[in-house]
Parts: sequence; structure tokens; C-alpha cells
Amino acid sequence: MPTRPLAADSGDTAPLRLRRLSFSDPLRWLALGWRDFRRAPAIGLFYGACFVVMGWALVSVFESSPAYVLALSGGFLLVGPFLCLGLYRVSQQLENGAKPGFADSVLAWRARTGQLAIFGVVLLVLEMVWARSTMVVFAVTFDGMPDFKGSLMALLSPENLVFIVVWAAVGALFAALIYAISVVSMPMILHRRTDAITAGLTSMRLVLTQTSVMLWWALLITVLVGLAMLPWFAGLLVVGPVVGHASWHAYRAAVADDS
Repeated sequence: MPTRPLAADSGDTAPLRLRRLSFSDPLRWLALGWRDFRRAPAIGLFYGACFVVMGWALVSVFESSPAYVLALSGGFLLVGPFLCLGLYRVSQQLENGAKPGFADSVLAWRARTGQLAIFGVVLLVLEMVWARSTMVVFAVTFDGMPDFKGSLMALLSPENLVFIVVWAAVGALFAALIYAISVVSMPMILHRRTDAITAGLTSMRLVLTQTSVMLWWALLITVLVGLAMLPWFAGLLVVGPVVGHASWHAYRAAVADDS
């Protein structure tokens, strides 16, 4: 594991030390995530099933309200980290040499309820602004909420190029912001006596100081999750928990221990 810190830790008020990462690290995190999944497959499959159900719910809503689906699809970035709390807990237990339990993983949030709630409110506000911005893009582009009653291809046809570009730009902006403040925040709050603000700032500092590696990690997550969604979200049954476990190892590799 890389050990060279980016910043010195000089007391309680000093920023947490960040280790220097390499481009090979994200692939190693995925390998460790796969290992954790194989060591606790039943728990992992439970959380994977939750991701699959979320995908089915979005498809169901799309049939009647495509505009709202595109506005709320960012909720994956909001619900995902909280749903992965249980997976972080499993990886933590495995790292400590303990046997992970299903009940312990489901109730992992109870260890840091207050700080997790604060962080959740921040993500919720970002999601609400994102959703509202998407609805505004719809309203301005189509002069109201359109009723497509067709496939997603009708919505993303070349005739709607302006909408596609603006919607993608707005989504990319909010997705990047949410990713930056949450990529290692949730496992950090769970693992340390760290407040939500410190966790969010540390996560942003990691992304800003090691942008290329963290972009590579984001690309890997996007590609894996995107491919997993193609066969009716079935791939999320395995990819979801593996990425969740891998995110724990990303945090452990990036943020140095206090000692």
C-alpha cells in the first residue's frame, strides 16, 4: 500500500494526511472489493438486490414520467453511498479479522447517526437542486413537460440535441460535485470520529490534489455500473456490492491512519 503522505498531520486541527495514489490502485481496490464480496456473498447479494430493485423502480416510473426519471436518476448517487454503509461495515469487520453479520451491516448507520444525518442533508440538498435544474432544462427546451410515451431513444433523438447537451452538462456538474465530496466521506465518517464537514472537505481535497487518479476511479465506477445496468439491472446484483466494498478500500488507501 502507498505510504507517502501529501500533507503532514500536526495535531487535532491539522488536515488528515492523504497518501499518494497510483493509477494501478483503483484496479487493486476492485480486486479487494471482489475478495470481500466472495468472503461475505450473502450480505453482498442482499445489497446488490437493493440496487436492482432501485433500477426497476426507475424503469417503472419512466413509463409514465420520463422527465421525472431523468431528474431523479441522480438519486443513485445520493442513495448509493448510504446503501453502501452496510458494505463498508462488512469490509471493516473483515479487515479487523472479525466475522461480519447481516444485522450489524444493516444497522451500521447507528454508530454515527448525527454526522451521517448532516452529510445526508447536504447530499439531499444537492440532489434537490440537481432535480430542479433538470426540470428547468426540460421546461425551457420543450416549452413544458413533454409526454414522450415512447422509448428513451425518442427523448435522446438528434432532434433534441440542445436538450441532450445542456442536460448532460448540468448532470455532469452535479455528479462531479457529489462525487468529489462523497468519494471517501461515508466510510471515513463510519470509521473515524470525524465530523461530516471534515469528511467532505477531505474528500474534496483528495479529488483536487489527485485528480487524474480519482477521475480514473470515477470512470471505472461509471463503466462498471453502466454495463451492469444493461441486462435489466441484473449486473448490479454483483457489481453494486463489489464497488461498495472497493470504495472502502479506496478510503483506506487514500486517507492515512492518525498514527
